[in-house]
Amino acid sequence: MAVTNERLDLRVDGMDLGVAVVRREGAGAPVVFLHGFGSTKEDYADIALHPAFAGRPFLAYDAPGCGETTCEDLGRISIPFLVRTARAVLARHGIERCHLVGHSMGGLTALLLAHHEPDRVLSFVDIEGNLAPEDCFLSRQIVTHPSEDPEHFVADFTERVRRSPQFSSALYAASVRHKVRPGAVRGIFESMVDLSDHGDLMTKFLSLPFPRMFLYGEQNSTLSYLTKLAANDVELAEIPHSGHWPMYSNAVAMWERIADFTSQVPGSTERL
Repeated sequence: MAVTNERLDLRVDGMDLGVAVVRREGAGAPVVFLHGFGSTKEDYADIALHPAFAGRPFLAYDAPGCGETTCEDLGRISIPFLVRTARAVLARHGIERCHLVGHSMGGLTALLLAHHEPDRVLSFVDIEGNLAPEDCFLSRQIVTHPSEDPEHFVADFTERVRRSPQFSSALYAASVRHKVRPGAVRGIFESMVDLSDHGDLMTKFLSLPFPRMFLYGEQNSTLSYLTKLAANDVELAEIPHSGHWPMYSNAVAMWERIADFTSQVPGSTERL
């Protein structure tokens, strides 16, 4: 099946969106990708080239405020708004059940979507999505390094990330200002911090009734909750030579773990 790039005209919370999508039709349940802050749908376009996913349908899209997706009021974007956008995208394509893969901001969005609609999800690969306050090492900068000027905040944020010792930090930082509209940053980051601090995210994640994998870079193997995840039947996938961005640092290992995990989920090859 050919890969399709398209634009969806959607209305979410009374606001017009033009959502940029890359997708492929195929047999079985689709894999739906939600990218992280400062990234785009292209992080996952290589799925079309991996033999392990041959013939499998997938869908990825640019979140409002990011990439090629347009939004008429950037200041209204938040994680709850991104959840409602995800629901609208799935509804437009008639996706009733899917495998969810979410990274960082997208992992948090996917978690809340899965929490509210667990029957829609066959499995969930959480790539360092927010589960606890300690996960706000990027988003909490809206509090620790405040600025009234969105452009200045993004410029300073980018420079701080560029200097980080995490794998692929410089690569990530090089494109942030080209992939994120500054006007969307405050609402996204403030809601990420609030949910991480007060949203009981760990309880939500552990209560999900389908297979879950938490995928993380080896530089983050000290996350305090990894033992708790393993004790609650969450599969852990540590990606070597990687930090917060395994899709940049070690994409081969990341794709192998995602393919192995989703292929073992009951019903993953059924036509839905």
